[in-house]
Amino acid sequence: MKSLIRSFLINVASLWIVSQIISGVTFAKGYETLFLTGAVLGLVNLFIRPLINILLLPLNLLTLGAMRWLVNVATLYLVTLIVSDFSISGFSFPGFFYNGFSIPAFSTTGFWALVLTSFILSFVSSFLFWLVR
Repeated sequence: MKSLIRSFLINVASLWIVSQIISGVTFAKGYETLFLTGAVLGLVNLFIRPLINILLLPLNLLTLGAMRWLVNVATLYLVTLIVSDFSISGFSFPGFFYNGFSIPAFSTTGFWALVLTSFILSFVSSFLFWLVR
């Protein structure tokens, strides 16, 4: 029970952080939708993600795990289908420059917004799980 609550809180925190980083991640009804999305993401990770892993096992074996990110994208897409007030849409990144390190400005639409959001969500949630371990 303790691990389920921890997982729920980390999912909610991760979703909130990602929504602050990426303008295309929106919760239509505010915190109510945020908490509902966190709960659904936890349930999908607990019950449906293992099935997706089994379905994509041949692809993961052929690519030596390089296509594992497809599981994260599929999971996040499934959550957007289940929670109607949670959406991921295209967004524009204004660019970033610091001491010679530069990330150019770019815009995303549809699928690529979902892919980038799943990468950032995976990174943030992994970091938070590591932090509370």
